[in-house]
Order: sequence, then structure tokens, then C-alpha cells
Amino acid sequence: MGISIGMVGLGSFASCFVDLFKSHPLVDRIAFCDREPERVQKWADSTFMANKFNPKDRYYSLDDMCKADLDAIVIITQPWLHAGQAIQAMEAGKDVYSAVPIICIPDDDETLDWIGKIIDTSVRTGKHYMLGETTVYRPQTQFCMRKVKENAFGDFVYAEGEYCHDVDSACNLRQVRASRAASAAGKEGELLMKAYYDRGLKDGPMHYPTHSCAGPCFVMDTWATKVTCYGYKNRTNDPHFANSAFSDEFAFFRMANGATVRIAETREAAGRLSTVESEIFRILGTRGSFSENTWYYNGRTNHTDAQVIPPVKLSSADMFDKLPPDVEFAFKQALNKNLTVEQLKDTDFKPTGHGGSHPYLVHEFVMSVAEHRQSAINPWIAARFMTMGVMAHKSALKDGETLNVPDWGLPPQ
Repeated sequence: MGISIGMVGLGSFASCFVDLFKSHPLVDRIAFCDREPERVQKWADSTFMANKFNPKDRYYSLDDMCKADLDAIVIITQPWLHAGQAIQAMEAGKDVYSAVPIICIPDDDETLDWIGKIIDTSVRTGKHYMLGETTVYRPQTQFCMRKVKENAFGDFVYAEGEYCHDVDSACNLRQVRASRAASAAGKEGELLMKAYYDRGLKDGPMHYPTHSCAGPCFVMDTWATKVTCYGYKNRTNDPHFANSAFSDEFAFFRMANGATVRIAETREAAGRLSTVESEIFRILGTRGSFSENTWYYNGRTNHTDAQVIPPVKLSSADMFDKLPPDVEFAFKQALNKNLTVEQLKDTDFKPTGHGGSHPYLVHEFVMSVAEHRQSAINPWIAARFMTMGVMAHKSALKDGETLNVPDWGLPPQ
């Protein structure tokens, strides 16, 4: 018997995931929930959903979906709702997948409190939470994790992570904000944010730090202990940044493994700052290093045996792990509905979404539910990404004062 999954929040980003969750071979039932009925109807009317969707599985509030006999709930709602909704779903006996970040509000201390509540709820209820951080399943991360298993990096020395997303880039942040504000939930969110701003709290890009922090933190399997951060404040009176202390923030972290990490979160910096893309990381080790889709290796185990080894330039296809054949084929069907089964047999699988991470995120969550286990991006791992940004913002507000970074440890065995 397969598992049942409820999708909560059916806006534009959810459309990247619904077909994938429905298509996974272990999912035999899918349900839809949104407070705007036309969004639910769109998916309910889809012929592609018909074999796994029952018309009774239409919901218009999270309260109602939590009462249903579903195994898990996928939350792709507005960022300020994520933490509270995840806790509500776990309290109702559901495993939870949440879009990033854990929560996005201007209050750093409240954010830390929500992180603690998610961890406590998971432990108390026995239900599992997974943060859908795309960087963890980008091809670069998958390749680096294989090298970690080979001990090919040696000792980690230094890493960088960056999310350089200018407000006027192709994915226009002004338009994203306007789109979110246009919905009923968005209007409520605007009022909530105003209440924070009226208290004198200020936003900053480090409040959404997971894309930049996840790569180095996850690959090195470590956490931050100290941070110093500085910010750049918008100088043009741009209304988009009216409630932001900084439009760009740059942090240096001391990690528990002894490495140093630089994280850049920019929203006001023209162009793509990397030759690969603007959402990337690089990791340097004593034996091997990874930077911009290139692997550097010297084979050194002591001071006499280093070798001159040419760097290896990698394609995404070189770096991706293989999914199980039945899962891969099901995802190919979901992503190529215009092709027949026979045509798909001769078609290469091309993962999509944030560097191809989306199918891998879906597979990991479905497997964690089916196997009754914590996912790779469980609350404790997710907390490490999020607290890096929270404490970096706190440091920037204090003009770069070095601050300790809290850690919640790892899941109980």
C-alpha cells in the first residue's frame, strides 16, 4: 500500500512540485488544499491527477486537511506561514515537507523560537519534518557528497556560499512581492509585516539564508559557532528596501570543524557574480577542492606525495546521482506529458527546478515517509542553515560584532 500526500498552497511555486509528488511510484493518493477555490479546482480537473485523486480530497483550509487520513502534508505557502503550519500538521499526526525558509519574519529572536518549536514538536509527536532546501540536491552538492564519502577533500579549510539575486533580475523580486501581496494570504502577510516594522524591526537578505548556507554546511556536515557580518544599505531610497536594514549582507563564520565560511546574500548587485550562476558554493580542502563545477585534486596524504593532477570540468550529468529506475521513469512521464511511453524509453532524464533539485527533494521526502525516518534535511539540519542567517543579521545590526551561533545538535537516536 502506498502513501497519501496533501498539497497545501497551490500557487505558482507549487506547480513545480505537484506533478512530481503525484507521479512517485510510492504515492497512491494526492489531495489538494488552498483557501482560493479556483486553485484547488485547477488540479482537481487535471486528467493527469485522475488515477490518484478522489474528488473528496479537496480542502479549503489547513484545519480541514489536517483532519483527513493523510500520511503527509507538503506546505508550499507564503514564507511567514511555514513554521506555524508545519507544527499544526505534525500535531495532527502528519509528516511534513516545508518549502524554504523555515519562516521569514523580521524578528530574529522569534525565528529562533520557531526553530526550537519545530524540533520540539517533531520529537514529541514522533512526526518528521523536511525542509525543501534545493541546494542540498543540486548536482554540485551530490558530486561533493560522493567525494566526501571517498575522503577526497582531506581536511576542510574554507568554503563560500552565495545567493546573489538582484531585485531587478529575470526572477524579478518586485513582481514576486506584488504577486504574493495580491492573494488573501498575502494581504494578511502585509499587515503582519507592518506590525513588525512598526516595532522598529528591520529586514535583511540573511533572513532567507538557506540557498547560500546549505551547500557548505551540508557537504562538510558541520555547523557555525561564531559569526561576523557586515551589511550594505540601499542608498537610492528604493521603496523595495524601505523596511530593510540592508539590501546586501556578507558574513564570515567559524565552523565547528575548524573551517572558515564566507556567505554572501545580495539583493542589490547587478548581474550574475559567478561564471556558473548566482546561487552556488565552493569548498576548499587540503587534498581536494570544488569550485564552479570543477574538481581539483592533489592526492596529498603527507608533505611529500602531492601530485600534479589536471582539474576536471564537470557537467550536471556528471554530477547527478541516479534515481531508482522506476522513480526516474515516473518523473520523466510527469515532466514530458506530451510523449508516449515508447518515446520516453529513448529519452534521457533531465531533472528540473533549481538546478535539477526538485525531483530529488520529492524522492527523499516520499522515501522518508515510507520508511518512517528522518529525512536528510531534518529539523536539526535545517536549523543549522537558518541560524547562520539569523545570527549574521544580528551581527550586521551590531556593525560586525562577533556573535555565538546556537546549535540544536542532531536528532535523538
